Amino acid sequence: MGLLALLEHEPMYGYQLRTEFESRTGATWPLNVGQVYTTLSRLERDGLVRGSGRDDDGHDVYDITDAGRQAVASWFAEPVQRDSRPRDELAIKLALAVTVPGVDVSTVVQRQRVSTVRGLQDLTRLKQRADDAGDLAWTLVLDSMIFASEAEIRWLDHCETRLARAQHARPSAAVPQPRGTSRRSAASSREVSR
Repeated sequence: MGLLALLEHEPMYGYQLRTEFESRTGATWPLNVGQVYTTLSRLERDGLVRGSGRDDDGHDVYDITDAGRQAVASWFAEPVQRDSRPRDELAIKLALAVTVPGVDVSTVVQRQRVSTVRGLQDLTRLKQRADDAGDLAWTLVLDSMIFASEAEIRWLDHCETRLARAQHARPSAAVPQPRGTSRRSAASSREVSR
């Protein structure tokens, strides 16, 4: 949809689209030019763009269709659904860390927090420069990244608190049992193995 939105402004070829996309988003999500051309082929197949010939340098130029304009208008009009968000590697990592024996979960949380705080400091410096330059598009992207980093730090604090409570509540809570296995049957298994 981002490429379609750019094509709504003017016809472009793949490398131009890549450059414009990265410029407007502060190169936060770098695109491979091959990925751009693959996407353009799909958009053309779906009737959202059409080839409009070659420019003077021989580049294949693409133009948005009426259906593409409608798709962009719908995209801007509809909220982003969070139920289809990509996998969160950190959440997966911590969920597995608390269930895999021998992993020091507190250390995993601390290392992530240090990394996220450093990243947040870098983003804050970049935002100051973007504010000074009056670059609204890049500032909005940076704001999103800053808020996400702040939320991640709060979540890590929450995880650390939950881990501490679980360890103080009962020592066996530090070693979760696989689903379907009760603590009682797991304790019985330990007794049998002794």
